[in-house]
Amino acid sequence: MDPLRFFVYSDYLCPWCQNASVRLRGLEREYAGRVELVWKSYLLRPERRQHADREAALEKFRAYTKSWLRPGSEPDAGEFQVWQSDEGPPSHSVPAHLVAKAAARLGRDAHDRIHDRLMRAYFKENRDISRQAVLKELWDEVGLPTAAFAVSGQTELLDEVIADHQEALEAGATGVPAVRLEGNPAVIVGAHPVELYRRWIERMLERQVADREEAAS
Repeated sequence: MDPLRFFVYSDYLCPWCQNASVRLRGLEREYAGRVELVWKSYLLRPERRQHADREAALEKFRAYTKSWLRPGSEPDAGEFQVWQSDEGPPSHSVPAHLVAKAAARLGRDAHDRIHDRLMRAYFKENRDISRQAVLKELWDEVGLPTAAFAVSGQTELLDEVIADHQEALEAGATGVPAVRLEGNPAVIVGAHPVELYRRWIERMLERQVADREEAAS
């Protein structure tokens, strides 16, 4: 049988998306070959922010990241650290999505490696993933071909990112993370407990088997 394909609308600057990513990636491994995640861009900060007083903006951002302790305290959560770095604050969401799209051009494994690395770099290591220098370092750290990084600057990838975001809005995703099963227009918004996602998967797999048996009878 074909795997269940779930579209996941997510932003690399969203702490709740980090939790959803950890849970869903774990379930993808648990249901190896039966579940496939397709990551889609959602832009919580679509436009570049300019800060007249960077130090003041950074201190305000440090204070904001204390809110990460809430998602970090949940079961099956990602790793979080209140911002300790002198990097940042991040300018906007777009750069990380472009790099993830560029990695996807190299294959599923490449995308998954950079996807996980971006999340950890931002929320656990406090690295500014809106900076090109940081993104290039992460790209190299996961062993992706150096020359392929330049693909992230192609206009067509930006078009894909914007199209993903628009698709999410049209599907009814009022926020992220949001998940939609292929062939079903409904989206589930929020970082839900892993058991909720697992029950959804089990129900869909059972339905898939029933539909197959019915077609064969």
